[in-house]
Parts: sequence; structure tokens; C-alpha cells
Amino acid sequence: MKPVTVYTLAKCSTCREAVKWLQAHGITFAEKPIRETPPGLPELEVMLAAQGGEMRRLFNTSGLEYRALGLAQQLVRLDEAEALRLLAGNGSLVKRPFLLGPGVALVGFKEQAWAEALAGI
Repeated sequence: MKPVTVYTLAKCSTCREAVKWLQAHGITFAEKPIRETPPGLPELEVMLAAQGGEMRRLFNTSGLEYRALGLAQQLVRLDEAEALRLLAGNGSLVKRPFLLGPGVALVGFKEQAWAEALAGI
């Protein structure tokens, strides 16, 4: 089985919790630092589709950069391509943890949702 990929931030307690959960459940994964190697456009498109097209769900809305850039007001005016390019170019803007794998795309960590989505992996 192809491993899942999880994008994390080292100082993020939610990311650390998600990684510990994956390890505890024996799920093979590759971990990538989200700031240094943010998800690319193809990964972001998969995640956006998994989130029902709700672009806001892909953004780290509580982050300093999100607020400093005034994205809460700008996001409604950005088209999909612009918003995805912004995310692909700045991993600090991406909500984390950000997990992709065969048939699974999860953003943020909710143990029950991860357990259900990753049950077959």
C-alpha cells in the first residue's frame, strides 16, 4: 500500500498529535515540513475537492500571515487558481496537518474523522 503524506509544522502541537496517532495505528506515512515544502497545485486541488470546494477550509485562518495579509477580506475576491497559487507558494497559509493518500484527503486533525477515513489503509 502506498503510504500517505502528511504535511506538518514542527512546533504545531496538533501536527505532533496527528503524527503520534498515525504511528500508534501503524499507518505508513511520509512527513513533509509544510513551510519548506508546501503542497503543490495538484495536491491542493485534490484537497479542495475533498472539502467540497470550500476554499476557506484549506487556509490556516488563525495564522499570523493570514491575518497580516488581510486574507479574510480578500479570499472572497480571489478566484480558485489565485487562491491555490497563494497556498502553494506559502506553506504558512495552509491549514495543517494536511494529509493525502490513496482515496483520502484530510486537513486539520480530528481523531474520529481520521480513524474513519484511514480505516482501510
